[in-house]
Amino acid sequence: MTPDLIYESPDNGETVFARMVGTLQRTKISETPKAHYLARWARWHEWKDILRAAEDNVTLNDLINKVEEVYALVKDPT
Repeated sequence: MTPDLIYESPDNGETVFARMVGTLQRTKISETPKAHYLARWARWHEWKDILRAAEDNVTLNDLINKVEEVYALVKDPT
C-alpha cells in the first residue's frame, strides 16, 4: 500500500513539497527555474549578511574561515 501524501506549495506552484499524512517533515519534489533562481538569489544575499555579522562575531568569523579553507581544498585539490 502506498502511503498517503500531502502536497504543499508555499508559492502558488513554483515549488512543490510532499509529506506523509501526520508528519511535518517534507521533501521538495518540484521547483520551477524561476523559484530556483529566486532561492539562489536570496541565499547569495544572506551570505552577504553573514559576512557582515562575522565582523563582530568571533565564532562566526572562525567558521567562515574554515568554510573558505574547505572550499580552497575542493576547488583546487592539487
